[in-house]
Amino acid sequence: MSVEEAAGQRIVRRSRFLSVAEQADELGISEVTLYRAIKAGEFPAVRIRGRVVIPAGAVDAMADAALAGGTAVDAASWVVVQRGEEA
Repeated sequence: MSVEEAAGQRIVRRSRFLSVAEQADELGISEVTLYRAIKAGEFPAVRIRGRVVIPAGAVDAMADAALAGGTAVDAASWVVVQRGEEA
């Protein structure tokens, strides 16, 4: 997250990607729980070699869908697996 000043106002910009630690903290769950969900293909993430990051937009979209539908959203339905690989 970065903070910028514009016309005397503070603007907070959220990163496009969050670390697993940042996302776990935001969700109020342990990093281990989130890593397990990602490995099981139950939570959207981007893997770049050994690093795993969470697209902030995906989490925001899940929250919006839950609010709009007035129900729980299954994060696993937001996971896309490419190239026939397991998550």
